[in-house]
Amino acid sequence: RGRGVRRCSHNGSHNVSHNGQSQPCRRVHWFGLRGPNRKTRGMRVYPTFFRLAFSWMDAERAHEIGFKAIRLAHSCGAGRLLQKFTAPAASLQTQAFGLTFPSPFGLAAGFDKEGLGIEALAELGFGHVEVGTITGQAQPGNPAPRLFRLVEDKAVINRMGFNNDGAAAVAPRLKSARAALQRQHPGVRPVIGVNIGKSKVVGLEDAVSDYLISARSLAPAADYLVVNVSSPNTPGLRLLQDVETLRPLLSAVGEEADKAAGRHVPLLVKIAPDLSDEDIDDVARLALDLKLDGIIATNTTIARTGLASSPDKVEACGAGGLSGAPLKKRSLEVLARLKSVTGGALTLVSVGGVETAQDVQARLDAGATLVQGYTAFLYEGPFWAARINRLLATHPSRR
Repeated sequence: RGRGVRRCSHNGSHNVSHNGQSQPCRRVHWFGLRGPNRKTRGMRVYPTFFRLAFSWMDAERAHEIGFKAIRLAHSCGAGRLLQKFTAPAASLQTQAFGLTFPSPFGLAAGFDKEGLGIEALAELGFGHVEVGTITGQAQPGNPAPRLFRLVEDKAVINRMGFNNDGAAAVAPRLKSARAALQRQHPGVRPVIGVNIGKSKVVGLEDAVSDYLISARSLAPAADYLVVNVSSPNTPGLRLLQDVETLRPLLSAVGEEADKAAGRHVPLLVKIAPDLSDEDIDDVARLALDLKLDGIIATNTTIARTGLASSPDKVEACGAGGLSGAPLKKRSLEVLARLKSVTGGALTLVSVGGVETAQDVQARLDAGATLVQGYTAFLYEGPFWAARINRLLATHPSRR
């Protein structure tokens, strides 16, 4: 202001005066969301730090170090102090399948596979943390290297293979985290979702019984449960997306989860972006028929089209699921199709290619009740969720 800059005070595309010259306004308005202010600009340091500290490092190793740092901040009390800056505004509270979420924006499954950092992640501003994928049996996952960055595309390729400690080991962690969050948030607390999948050593013919092991162990401490039948990294898993196979699986898991928890545990199914439009319609109609609580769309893709990274680099990464910015278009298409078929009769959770508050708002406007992100968290850093929440709160619908 001392340099002759007049900041805009209203929405629209216009010019401002700077040293006597007319220049475009620096504040961007998109979907009614204001551009970065001082607080959000201060959260943008991490991308530079990422390039210097992590971009050269093995992706899985970098993830482990970053996750340990987040948990350390929680254990030493720094996370609690940060909460006054990262906590979502009350105007962001969202109702979905009988639960109140502090924000419509949450962390997708895959970051915290074993329930080791739920409280720490909640302190960063996520409205919900989806843990997993967790299997009935403990398993090491696929051989390393199994996680690769495509920095030019803001994407990741992974073939982790559901590495986790198994349902029996994760269950007490969920119970402890849920109790802690209830103590810390006597009003509206962050929600804990649990994503379950099939153990690799279990054949498809025994898949239902394997999922029931996880449901029985994990449902009592879960706010909602997700049946993952869409990861490309467990052989044969995506065959379970066929409605004739999916119907008995979802019915059995829902019944077992409610029985184990002594209450209704909201049940969702997570689907792949690679399904045909007809298959998406079939899954949507099945979800309506079974009275599921929601659908999460979408998981990672096996496609490699439209990437900025060189074909040689992509090929060197090998098989696995692609996540990140390249999924944005298809994820929105699947969301729109699900919305058309279900007509708002169940909760839609959109994930895939979500990077900014504008992306989140676009998904909400397209019919999602909740939105999740993961890959951009690796690129944008620990204040990513807080920045998104702060900008979401400026949307006209929440003022």
